[in-house]
Amino acid sequence: MDGDGIGPEVNRQATMVLKAAAAQAGLELELEEAPIGGAGYDAAGHPLPEDSLKRAKASDAVLLGAIGGPQYDKLDFSLRPERGILQLRAGLELFANLRPASIYGDLAEASTLKSEVVKNTDLMVVRELTGGIYFGQPRGIEGEKGRRKGFNTMVYTEPEIERIGRIGFEIAGKRRRQLLSVDKANVLEVSVLWREVMESLAPEYPDVKLEHMYVDNASMQLIRNPQGLDTICTGNMFGDILSDAAAMLTGSIGMLPSASIGSRYAMYEPVHGSAPDIAGQDKANPLAAILSVGMMFRYSFDMPQVEDAIRQAVVSTLATWRTSDIMTPGKKQVGCMEMGERVVENLKV
Repeated sequence: MDGDGIGPEVNRQATMVLKAAAAQAGLELELEEAPIGGAGYDAAGHPLPEDSLKRAKASDAVLLGAIGGPQYDKLDFSLRPERGILQLRAGLELFANLRPASIYGDLAEASTLKSEVVKNTDLMVVRELTGGIYFGQPRGIEGEKGRRKGFNTMVYTEPEIERIGRIGFEIAGKRRRQLLSVDKANVLEVSVLWREVMESLAPEYPDVKLEHMYVDNASMQLIRNPQGLDTICTGNMFGDILSDAAAMLTGSIGMLPSASIGSRYAMYEPVHGSAPDIAGQDKANPLAAILSVGMMFRYSFDMPQVEDAIRQAVVSTLATWRTSDIMTPGKKQVGCMEMGERVVENLKV
């Protein structure tokens, strides 16, 4: 699913790496394309055409480019591209979003923060994806003009919290065994419940150290001491904000991959948006999409060694080549297409 803006450009490079890695690993692929977002609206009058959802459900994994564009801003809210991605997540029951933020090679020098603050950063944000304030009911805008009110409902059930909590503990157990649960339990009842459920799960994972932190403090620690963070587990809205903030640790949001997983389906996509201002100009950074392919090999194909190989290929490429968003002195600037080609050249599964 290429989507809109730079989506097709970064997906072409990610697909090229996907094919090369699969060939080296002896994995046969069957690829299909389907429109979503603005492209879905243009093709079928809806941001998630019925056929696109059907194709997604028939697949082992979905690779998504990016969605959105200013030409769709005047559409009814229900038809905007962003509704397509929310409906796809809900339709595939993708309840857990995994967003790593790592420094690849010497990329710390591209960060807007001091390199000594970020150089060893390697953290994972585990975000609940199908509940919370983005999906809670009631919601809407009502009342007479001049006196209208807008409202949304932040709600989580115990099963929803337990489900994402287990993912958080399991991910942390495979990393440095430190799980930070982020909430706002000092003012939100929903966060009080969140914290209670996380505490109830902790005895089942004795090797993982569980800590709690309010989201405002977590946002400060993310900037102050990112090297001290391992795995963060949090709700939909908090995870959305924190994971995007983590992008700047790595030098560019163009470096952040993600995986959205459920009990049956999985989707992989770069965290960045559709960047319509540079679409079609060969300026996009495809590395987040390429690293998302790496996550696909780990979580959907159970081939973590291939993800390791893709990550190493990215590190080797960054030693010399950079797109404009992560350009630093002494490196050679390339466009989206050549960056993908360089990664394939350095790929050794």
